[in-house]
Amino acid sequence: MVRVLAIADEVDDSLVGERLTRIRPDLVVCAGDLPWDYIEAVASAVDVPVVFVPGNHDPQVASTKVSRAGLHLDAGMPCPTPRPVGAVNVDGRVVEVAGLRIAGLGGCVRYRPGPNMYSQREYHLRARRLSWRAHRPWRSSQGSAGVDILLTHAPPLGLGDEDDGPHVGIAALHGLLDRLRPTWLLHGHIHPHGQPRPDRRVGDTTIRNVVPVRVFDIELAH
Repeated sequence: MVRVLAIADEVDDSLVGERLTRIRPDLVVCAGDLPWDYIEAVASAVDVPVVFVPGNHDPQVASTKVSRAGLHLDAGMPCPTPRPVGAVNVDGRVVEVAGLRIAGLGGCVRYRPGPNMYSQREYHLRARRLSWRAHRPWRSSQGSAGVDILLTHAPPLGLGDEDDGPHVGIAALHGLLDRLRPTWLLHGHIHPHGQPRPDRRVGDTTIRNVVPVRVFDIELAH
């Protein structure tokens, strides 16, 4: 059993401290639009993997390579560790952490100029690349193309999104649900504003809005 702490979009000042100690997560997932300082505070308070995807209000995430000596390199030259420090960016990637396989797709549908926003067409291309990475047989120690968690910032089109331009869902996520068959799709972007946001089901996948904090257990399949 893996205890997952999922956070997104809204800072909960009560989280970092005694409450986080009581939760005792095995994994922290961040679904975007959170200050880097907040993510770093959570990461420094727990000795567990922390993964994230950027949201549309986040800055562009620096891309670096890590040398054999553990130094971050930009164009071959040493550079500061990309922020948020202590967290792994899984946008467009498939990773295995805490016994779970996680695929990530950050950002939202473009409604203005800025980073981490894409057209629906661009999302279809990004989703296709992510699916290809998940299906590479050497990517999974379990020999499966499926994932346990699909971590996104925005929800699928028509499944927990809203009608206004900034909050329209991602059409390409429907195809990813078919191809990756995640147990969970965790997203942010849509603020509850005091209203309950019920889980949704597509096949064997539970779609959950995790704004601002959700805690739940995932049973390992192996």
